[in-house]
This record gives sequence, C-alpha cells and structure tokens, in this order.
Amino acid sequence: MTTEGTVEAFRRAEELLTQRRPLEALRVIQPVLDVDADKPSVQLLLGRAYFFSAQLRRAERAFLRVLEFDPSDHYARLVLGRTLQRQGRLDEARAQIRLAAMMCPSPAYQEALGEINAHIATRDM
Repeated sequence: MTTEGTVEAFRRAEELLTQRRPLEALRVIQPVLDVDADKPSVQLLLGRAYFFSAQLRRAERAFLRVLEFDPSDHYARLVLGRTLQRQGRLDEARAQIRLAAMMCPSPAYQEALGEINAHIATRDM
C-alpha cells in the first residue's frame, strides 16, 4: 500500500468511526496496520474502533500500546479508563481517568472522573 493509500484508509476509518460504524472501520484500517502498526495514531484509532464495537480487551491492548509509545497521552489514558470502566474494573479505571484529568484538566475529564467516583461510591455502600 502506498503512503497515499495508507493515509486515505486511515481517514476513511476515522470517518466511519464518526458515523458509528466501528466494524467497517476495523476492516478499512487493516491494511494500515500492515504498514504502520507501530504508530500511536493508528493504535489509538484501532482502540477506538474496538471500544465502539465492544471488543474491550482488544481496545485495552491498543490503548496500552499507545501509552507504551507516549505515557503522557492523556486522551489514551481517558479512553483506557473508560474501557476498564465498561469491563467493571472500576479502581483501575479511576486510576487512569485521574491521571488523564491531572494531565488535562478539562471539564470533560473532570466529569469522567466524577462519574467513576460516583460508581465506586455506590459500589462501596
């Protein structure tokens, strides 16, 4: 696959995710993985596609791979936390979301942290 073809496939997979068509995005991104599997952006897109198709263990692996490349990627930590949350691993999820919120104190991250804290508080009652 040419560089142009790789970029086009990557953008098409992003577009499919925006349209909430993660299984199609996974098919489209496959040739990109054959060429650029070690790029954080590719792993992040792959993780999002897995997350939206409820393939949570695969999503977790992809997000962890992004964090191997760049431990300071706050978005990867946020979506890893959300992935862990969906698996019911609330304490691990809170740790990742807390780190993401510390790295990027945006309202959305703070809201995610508040949500996970509320789930944990309810669980511990």
